[in-house]
Amino acid sequence: MANMRFAVGLRRLIPFLGYHHVLMFLIAAGIILLSLLLAGCSSTSPGIPEIFLLSLYYESYPPSINPAQVDPGVSTAIANVVGQAQLEVRVGYFGICINPDGGSFLCSNNASSLASQVSVDQDPLNLIWVASTFKDSIVFPYLIIVAIVLAFICFILLATFPGWHEETDERGSERDVKPFPSRPVSQVALALIFVASVFVLVSVLWQHTASVAASTIAQDLGNGSVRSGVGTTAMILGWFGFALFIIVTIGLLVMILSISLLDRLTDD
Repeated sequence: MANMRFAVGLRRLIPFLGYHHVLMFLIAAGIILLSLLLAGCSSTSPGIPEIFLLSLYYESYPPSINPAQVDPGVSTAIANVVGQAQLEVRVGYFGICINPDGGSFLCSNNASSLASQVSVDQDPLNLIWVASTFKDSIVFPYLIIVAIVLAFICFILLATFPGWHEETDERGSERDVKPFPSRPVSQVALALIFVASVFVLVSVLWQHTASVAASTIAQDLGNGSVRSGVGTTAMILGWFGFALFIIVTIGLLVMILSISLLDRLTDD
């Protein structure tokens, strides 16, 4: 009985869901994804340490030998310094997480406090300091923050679009009508979400390029003793957030052009 009531209520609700409601849902989803991206490595909450831009960790493996190496034997010296260390460092936009001994992660936005909790034997090559330098000197989260703010303003503007309501016609019968949204409001919303999309694109490209470059350099410097990697989850969140904003941008553009076309046809 409860399922039937829910189905009937849903069928009554669906006709009153407008095109702008779909766009609002996509914006909300994009904001959530980008917010999760910014929250990566900021706390030890479940799943948050798994959202990282760059990972550095100690691991013994056969070093790469290349004719361009002036002193290939330096990898042996580095291996002797590293010893049995197994610390892992992960970098997010606003925090760093470390795993000193394969147990649980410790996360903080202060690298000095994290470094004080490990011994010299656990981080002999100062990977925590390297990660902190990467976060402070290369990572730039503020374009994404501005993009989220712009997308939220666009969300509010879309919420002002008129929905379905009942009107009485000349014959006295009621009918459901939905007026066109304001053209200036629609154009402002389009401009906001377009700028937000550009900001997210620049940030994600910056994030991807910087992380891959830092990962490659760090692993080459620690040849045979240090591994590095780029956070897949962070990349997915960033690119999916950008894709959702682009879909909303295209959706608003199509809506504005369609309304303009209908106005011209009506005038003719």
